[in-house]
Amino acid sequence: MTKTTPKRILILLGHPSSDSFCAALADAYAATARSEGHTVRELRLGQLDFDPILHEGYRQVQPLEADLLAVQEAISWAEHLVFAYPIWWGGAPALLKGFIDRVFLPGYAFKYRPGKAFPAQLLLGRTAQLLVTMDTPPWYFRWVYHMPGIHQLRKTTLEFCGIKPVRVASFGPILNATEPQRARWLEQAKALARRL
Repeated sequence: MTKTTPKRILILLGHPSSDSFCAALADAYAATARSEGHTVRELRLGQLDFDPILHEGYRQVQPLEADLLAVQEAISWAEHLVFAYPIWWGGAPALLKGFIDRVFLPGYAFKYRPGKAFPAQLLLGRTAQLLVTMDTPPWYFRWVYHMPGIHQLRKTTLEFCGIKPVRVASFGPILNATEPQRARWLEQAKALARRL
């Protein structure tokens, strides 16, 4: 079996709590990626100091806090991004949405072009993995709800900025999951890291 080429991986925990099952998935992925020879950086959004509100939209520049400047540097450094986050009310948590609003800015993640319907993608050359937890059965979230909280991050954020492919692994329902089930999900996260 051929060893994969080492990659620079950035893992972002989008759950506000560091003792959530999302954090356990992120930790399992990170440990396995390191054991496979990859270089890994980890960010926990709940520990960053930033205002998640983009107060004026794009009408005026809102200076980035030091933590967000460091995040942009880490995204630029990374070849592969991993987002571990829960689905709450069909979408990503407010903290993760605010993070995206503040970090994935024009001039950094994309660039408007006069006369063009779509902006230039400034984050090309990167791939991503989403580790998504939910209390809804994943099949129901996919076929009945049509996965709004996954499409938002996958299609209208990451792919919009040029990050492709974006793979998705869904875990749930988390509510009332047994310890053996959680252990199987953690093994799935490890397997994804081994397949990089």
